[in-house]
Amino acid sequence: MLKLLVAESTGFPPEALALLCNLGPVQLADVQPEELPEAIGDAEVLWVRLRHRIDGALMDRAPRLKWIATPTTGLNHIDLAAAAERDIQVVCLRGRQDFLKDIRATAEMTVLLMLALLRRLPAATAHVHEGGWNRDLFRGGELFGRTVGIVGYGRLGRIVGGYLNAFGSRVLAADVRPVETEPNIQLVHLEELLAQADIVSLHASYAPENHSFWNRSCFERMKPGSLFVNTARGELVDESALLQALENGRLAGAALDVVSNEPPLGPEHPLIAFSRRDSRLLITPHIGGGTFESLRKTEIFLAEVLLDTVASAPARANQSEMKTTLCVASQQ
Repeated sequence: MLKLLVAESTGFPPEALALLCNLGPVQLADVQPEELPEAIGDAEVLWVRLRHRIDGALMDRAPRLKWIATPTTGLNHIDLAAAAERDIQVVCLRGRQDFLKDIRATAEMTVLLMLALLRRLPAATAHVHEGGWNRDLFRGGELFGRTVGIVGYGRLGRIVGGYLNAFGSRVLAADVRPVETEPNIQLVHLEELLAQADIVSLHASYAPENHSFWNRSCFERMKPGSLFVNTARGELVDESALLQALENGRLAGAALDVVSNEPPLGPEHPLIAFSRRDSRLLITPHIGGGTFESLRKTEIFLAEVLLDTVASAPARANQSEMKTTLCVASQQ
């Protein structure tokens, strides 16, 4: 029997819990980051979402730890090299395309953020809260007829492109790989996308080699007055360059569901400080995938994957390529 710690258990599906109980006793807890080193104890399986950063120092506090499970596609919250050194397997959702094709929460959030920027929703809501009712202050724009550029045409990029087609947008896509696009999606070089897109939406997977790849040069090549949306990972973007593009007016607005090194941030974080004084920057706390429907489906599915992984562990003991992670590199 294994000992399991679910360190972020709010809303944890009973169906997933029932599956995990087949492995051994499960501790459901709502652990804050500063509490995890003590809470992890002698757990052999650690289940986390995105609240915690799992590094080598934390792994050393859990000498019996053998599996880390995370219902995510991005893995920058886990030190995979440290896990490999300690023979800890990381079980996640990346690469499980057949299952993920029906997980739509982040794609819907992406379109929501575009609309919130175009229609100035947060500022309009604040205006009403302050007693105002001047609709002329908040005349906005439409997705219909606008050119939207999708950077990273993987699973989420494809879904977002389909949604934008339904809105009547002209959709461009750019990817570092040769990809086939869906109908009414035009594959172009990044330079062309940046020059033409009224809105740029980032959907690349994060890896150390593309850290801050969306830099000052990218922002400078974007169409003047365009909008920028990031629901992928904050570490993909040079955030100082983003702030500069907003301050000098190159960007008309930006919406972020992700930032670098989250969490925690605090009110004095440069991006948050700017968003407090300027409604052109919208920030949400990485809620893209956080719907009741998607979380329930992903955690039940991941529990099933974890059971299969543990059951087959002896057969894989001598396959070193399986020890680091059960996830293959791919687009989100």
